[in-house]
Amino acid sequence: MKAYEIVGEGGIDTLALNERSDPKPGPGEVLVGMRASSINYRDLMMVEDPGPRGIHYPRIPNSDGAGEVLEIGEGVSRFKVGDKVVGTFFQGWIDGSITARDMANALGGSAEGMLAERRVLHEDGLVAMPEGLNFEEASTLPCAALTAWHSLVEVGGVKAGDTVLLLGTGGVSVVALQLCQVLGARTVITSSSEEKLARAKTLGAWKTVNYRINPDWDKAVLDLTGGLGVDHTVEVGGAGTLEKSIAATKVGGSVGLIGVLTGGQINPTLVMRKSIRLQGIYVGSRRMFEEMNRAIEHHAMRPVIDKVHDFGDAHAAYHAVRAAGHFGKLVIRI
Repeated sequence: MKAYEIVGEGGIDTLALNERSDPKPGPGEVLVGMRASSINYRDLMMVEDPGPRGIHYPRIPNSDGAGEVLEIGEGVSRFKVGDKVVGTFFQGWIDGSITARDMANALGGSAEGMLAERRVLHEDGLVAMPEGLNFEEASTLPCAALTAWHSLVEVGGVKAGDTVLLLGTGGVSVVALQLCQVLGARTVITSSSEEKLARAKTLGAWKTVNYRINPDWDKAVLDLTGGLGVDHTVEVGGAGTLEKSIAATKVGGSVGLIGVLTGGQINPTLVMRKSIRLQGIYVGSRRMFEEMNRAIEHHAMRPVIDKVHDFGDAHAAYHAVRAAGHFGKLVIRI
C-alpha cells in the first residue's frame, strides 16, 4: 500500500509518498480502507517541525480519516466488513477525564496517522460514520469538530438562546458556527475578511466583526451584547487573543482554550475578576464523538469543506493550510 511519511526535518516538500506492506488486523483490530483524510493546523506543525514534537521517523501524518472496514480481527464485535467508520483522535480515550496515557496515543503524532491507503486500528478507536455524510465530510470530524463540540457542550454548556464568540473562520470556528445552529445558540464571529464574514452569515452567524477594521473587537462584541458579553468563547488564537476574549465574555461565563496561533502573555487577574471558567481543550473522548455524531445526523448537518485535494496532491493541501486562505476544512481524497 502507499502511505505518506514524515521522514525527517525539511517541511512540507520533504513529505514522502512511500510503499509499505499491507497491514493485517490482529485480535480486536479492524483493517480500514481509507477514503479521505482532513488536515488540521496541528498536522501541519507535525510535518513542518517534527523534531521538537518527538516524532519518530518514519511517521504517517494526520489525525483525521474516514473509510470502510475491509477486514476484522478475532473477537471484534463493534464493526463488521463494509461498515463506514471514522478514527478517534485519541485511540484510548473512551470516556471520563483525559489521562497522560490517553494523550500518548494520538494519531498522527505519538501514533501512526491516517494519510495512507489502509490502516489497522483497534475497534475501540473507531466510531460509525454519521448517516448522510460522505467520506470527505466525515473525515473532518475527529479533531476540529469534536474540539468545537467539547468546548460548546462539555465546557460551555451552551444551550438555546446563549451567545457564543468564535474567532476566525478556520476549521474549528466554522464547524462551531454550524454546531451552534444545531444547539440553537446565536454566534458572533470575527475575521479580517469581509468575504469570509459574508459566508459566515449564510451559515447562520448572528453578528460579525472585522478585527482589521475594528482592532478593539472585544469592545465591539460587548456593544453587540448590550455590554454584558457572550456566554461562551471558543478561543482558537492563544495568548495573543485570550485577553480580548476574556474581556468579551460575560461575568461568570466560560472560555474554551483551544488554539496556539498567536504568541503573547496573559494576566490571570482578568480571569479572576470576571469569575471566568477557563478550560484547556484537547479534542475529546469517544463518548463525546458519538454524541456529537448523533446530533449531526439528527440535524442533517454537513461540514463545510473549502477544497478536496487528490491523494497525489497532498503537498499542495498542506501548502494551502499554511497559506490560511481557506474557509472551513481542507481534505485529501484517498
